[in-house]
Amino acid sequence: MTALLVVLMFVAFVAIDFLVREAARRLKEKNERRQREEVLNVAIRLDFTAEAKSLKRVEVANPKARILAVDDEPVVLDSFRRILVLEGFNVDTVESGPEALGLVQRHDYDFVFTDLKMPGMDGVEVVKAVKHLRPDLDVVVVTGYGTIETAVETMQHGACEFVQKPFTAEELAEFVRKLLIKRQARVQAQQQPTVRIVTPIAAESAPSHEYCVPGGAFVAKGHAWARIEPGGQVRVGLDDFARKALGSVSGIKAAEHGREIKQGEPLFTVTRGVDTFTFAAPLSGKVVINNENLVGDPAIAIQSPYDRGWVLKLQPMDLAAELPALRIGKPVVEWYQEEIAKLRKALSETSPKADRLEASELQKLFF
Repeated sequence: MTALLVVLMFVAFVAIDFLVREAARRLKEKNERRQREEVLNVAIRLDFTAEAKSLKRVEVANPKARILAVDDEPVVLDSFRRILVLEGFNVDTVESGPEALGLVQRHDYDFVFTDLKMPGMDGVEVVKAVKHLRPDLDVVVVTGYGTIETAVETMQHGACEFVQKPFTAEELAEFVRKLLIKRQARVQAQQQPTVRIVTPIAAESAPSHEYCVPGGAFVAKGHAWARIEPGGQVRVGLDDFARKALGSVSGIKAAEHGREIKQGEPLFTVTRGVDTFTFAAPLSGKVVINNENLVGDPAIAIQSPYDRGWVLKLQPMDLAAELPALRIGKPVVEWYQEEIAKLRKALSETSPKADRLEASELQKLFF
């Protein structure tokens, strides 16, 4: 009996907790909707004629996206504003294509909705012009039942979708929610870093989202690279993954000239402010020369990791035995993808907005 009572109390507790949370969620949504209604009622009376004669703008707190709608029927635009603002979007509306294009050139929108049949500049021309000015924007064509075939044709010019009018508030809201999900997924996919093999100097001009693998060089698991020189010596430095993970460098200290280092032992240290990172030797050898340019300007190692930013040269001791432990070419590309995924996971676990790991964590995971 006691056990049954405990179970019932637990179930009751869970149910009450759920009801309280659901009530709080609904209350929050109700308050947000009320605030958006207040913003809507005030904003549409503001004067934006300096930007466009017919422009009406409504901006809400923490918008899901920014939308521009163009239609020659004010009643349709009124529906767009009310429906989408209450859904949490910032909305600009204008009554002509030329006005819309002027706004596209001055503001960052996520979506442009354009009516198909408009006087002067029709929807097909708007689609072409918007995609020419801003290929990254998603353009949606608003069409009546008699022009669906033409609306489909606009997709050849870059429109991503079309919506039929008349539509209900629920239909438009659901349509835009799906559009937003698709756009967010595409933008996220486009932001995924690429990894490619490059010449030493090419890494200097590569975009920040691109990871560069040094062509012709071996890479150790601690993210130091080694390139065999024509005379048999080995040039060593920190790789592109390391420079992106570090972000900046304030000093580099290499092992002293003449010192013999075994593979895996500390070879050089990199400082970033108060933080110090140790890089292991990719190969065993004797230090024959240090890059003196790094003494006065350690940032060269970040600016030019595979060319001017090399750290030191080694006279190798046992290349044949040690090279198999290193990666070169395509295996490095595949390994980089794993390392990038591991870095992103570590960052997300630290904080959703973090862009750098703590020094100790970075050293333990990667160097």
